[in-house]
Amino acid sequence: MKLYLDTSTPQTILRLDETEYRIDLGNQLAEKLLQVLHQKLQENHADWTDISEITFMAGPGSFTGLRIGAAIVNTLADQLDIPLFKSTGEQVPVILPDYGRPANITPPKK
Repeated sequence: MKLYLDTSTPQTILRLDETEYRIDLGNQLAEKLLQVLHQKLQENHADWTDISEITFMAGPGSFTGLRIGAAIVNTLADQLDIPLFKSTGEQVPVILPDYGRPANITPPKK
């Protein structure tokens, strides 16, 4: 089963083979994304080990969304020992998010 994930916008796009889901997780993306993915796998009578490859929309887009999505797909691809692709079709060993501009990181408060 092929997994496609796009967390670059407020609406997460999750595709399992040809079945696409658009999910609004808002500020609960980090907390809920794996749970939703597991639920959708179960709805398709599948499990984690049925994922044969992962494609990820690496950006540009939301800093937080891309960071969370990249962490999840990198971990899944590593642990399941499956190929990982950018949405351009390029196979990569690890996804590096493309924020479209330098990250705007504020200095820590003292």
